[in-house]
Amino acid sequence: MKYDKIKVVQINTFPYKATGSIMMNIHNRLLEEQYDSYVVWGRGRAAQNEHEIVIQDEFGVKLHGVYTRITDKTGFASKKATRKLIDKLQQIEPDILHLHNIHGYYLNIELLFNYIRENNIKVVWTLHDCWAFTGHCAYFDMVGCKKWKIGCHDCEQKKSYPSSLIKDNSTGIGEKRSLFTNLNITLVTPCKWLKNIVRQSFLKEYSVEVIYNGIDLSTFHPETTDFEEKYNLQGKYVILGVASEWTNRKGLKDFIKLEEMLDKTKYRIVLVGLTEKQIEELPDTIIGIKRTQNIQELVGIYTRANVFFNPTYEDNFPTTNLEAIACG
Repeated sequence: MKYDKIKVVQINTFPYKATGSIMMNIHNRLLEEQYDSYVVWGRGRAAQNEHEIVIQDEFGVKLHGVYTRITDKTGFASKKATRKLIDKLQQIEPDILHLHNIHGYYLNIELLFNYIRENNIKVVWTLHDCWAFTGHCAYFDMVGCKKWKIGCHDCEQKKSYPSSLIKDNSTGIGEKRSLFTNLNITLVTPCKWLKNIVRQSFLKEYSVEVIYNGIDLSTFHPETTDFEEKYNLQGKYVILGVASEWTNRKGLKDFIKLEEMLDKTKYRIVLVGLTEKQIEELPDTIIGIKRTQNIQELVGIYTRANVFFNPTYEDNFPTTNLEAIACG
């Protein structure tokens, strides 16, 4: 079969952030190699060409969020957007369906996986976290939970993403098991740690390949910008933290504790990826910057920093680590 006849469709929540960038990098390489490649997302920017498909339903996303907070059944709303996706898949008839994050309030996993099963579609599923095989959470290391191995119940992380404020449906892990197993799936993890975890879950029936996260070295390399002058950092030792979304899991509180310990005349902490509200709540001595779509701006920040500090409590080979190293 010629490469230009092989049709690959990738699906992710966003076309940006860490997982979205990974999806888009794969997509661009597939196009270079003459594959018939398509990317699909449910939240984010508009499509820019015929190989990009957006199934965004802003009202549906909000409704899915409310539904999750009441029922703790994320992944079982967004029927309208998922039917739109299935219509597109029926038109394309992909040889390979490459899944990334299918959580994020934009997809109905029941509709999608029933379609996959009925059409015997070959699936490659890159697991960027643990959500696929737990009853609720995306990570469980911080609380030391092992219930996912035998069957979730009485979830102590019910209010963590994807947050439920009322019901605990962690026993619904059985629904995931019935949807996600006995299919033509190859799993991919970006590190050996997650591969070993998957081997202990109900997904252990599948082959698991480790493919490390990568970044574009033609983009991420040392490059000086006006960042130092803009923030008056001349002569300062800069400690940098970067995240696509800052939460306690990512160590935001630890940066604030660190700032209290430092000599303010010598050191400055810079955090990238914050919300407006988080920036307003920071001490004045910490430089807070919103998430930027300007990659060159980010490269300049990485380059100027003296050290990149990532105090994340549970994570899965963050691409920010790689970007910082690549920028020196």
